[in-house]
Amino acid sequence: MGDFNSLGKLMIFSGILLLVVGIIITFGGKILPFGRLPGDIFIRKGNFSFYFPFVTSIILSIILTIILNFFAKR
Repeated sequence: MGDFNSLGKLMIFSGILLLVVGIIITFGGKILPFGRLPGDIFIRKGNFSFYFPFVTSIILSIILTIILNFFAKR
């Protein structure tokens, strides 16, 4: 019985996480300039372009670390 209880909690947490990520993807570009922050690398030469969201990756990593540490502590 205990396994189903933890599985249920995991499924609820996953659903909430997917909902939050979906909302951020849908409305995040209008509120936060993720992907266009200073420090993101963008190179264009002729018909070749390269984009690496360096600062955006760091900020998202920090935010996810804080969120996951908050939920992981029991």
